[in-house]
Amino acid sequence: MSNRFEQVDDVPSDALALSLARSGEKQSGTLVCPASAAPGRLPKDFRGAEMPLKEAFRAAVKFANDFKVPMVVIDPDGLWQAEWGTLYRDEDED
Repeated sequence: MSNRFEQVDDVPSDALALSLARSGEKQSGTLVCPASAAPGRLPKDFRGAEMPLKEAFRAAVKFANDFKVPMVVIDPDGLWQAEWGTLYRDEDED
């Protein structure tokens, strides 16, 4: 069974967000994690540097595991790679 990741539109206060973006031909990912997502483990809000998509995905999984926080994905440009797992939207969102 493949891994499942929730797709959201904004960075939540309780999770690490992997934000995927396209700028012209360039595709990149950025990690964003509010300190509130990892109380006592993350002293301040974290925003990583832009990096290539696959590198950003791997860094996000490692960060989420190391800091024991859930991981969500912001992907307005449809850059998610099927090999990473299933991307879904929570149907309960308003």
